[in-house]
Amino acid sequence: MVRLAAFDLEGTLVKSVSGWIELHKKFGTWEKGKEYAEMFFGGRIDYATWAELDASLWKGHTREEIFEWVGSVEHMEGAHELFDFLRENNFKTAILSSGLMCLARKIADDFGADYVFANELVFDENGVITGKVIPRVDFVGKGSILRALKEELSPELTVAVGDGHNDLSMFAEADVSIAINPHEGVEGDHVVENLHEVIEIIRGLIEG
Repeated sequence: MVRLAAFDLEGTLVKSVSGWIELHKKFGTWEKGKEYAEMFFGGRIDYATWAELDASLWKGHTREEIFEWVGSVEHMEGAHELFDFLRENNFKTAILSSGLMCLARKIADDFGADYVFANELVFDENGVITGKVIPRVDFVGKGSILRALKEELSPELTVAVGDGHNDLSMFAEADVSIAINPHEGVEGDHVVENLHEVIEIIRGLIEG
């Protein structure tokens, strides 16, 4: 029987907290980016509009600049061991990120994840950011993505691991939720400080 483990990316598998914020700071657009974030959280714009407004600030920057940042992002300790452990125990793995696909795809490849979902910057034929974005994972959309994966795979066990409020919809779809160094107000069935603890919790679930 197949099992399924779904992961948030930033703050969970990698040390980056928010690619959106880090790229705003890299490109000097954070003041405007912060204003757009306040508009979203204040309910004045939807997620797709927020993502496109953010991306519009980076128009003219290049894929090389984005991947310079991607290359600087460090893995969390224990991440490789966790994914190796999951593969050995019949888990399909998915990364669900409301961050950017340029980072999520690299990390999925690094760890051998089976599925990866994230928001995609649009580049022109010369590798220049157009200012458009394909918003595949909105702020509350992880739950519906995980539900679709469960319908596809019919897993005997589904585990979700994350740290933020946008992971709560994913937690609600999982049999077992694990909050890792969670933001205030974020609760899971288990709360841990590192990925080594995640391995031990999942080991207990499958051995028990």
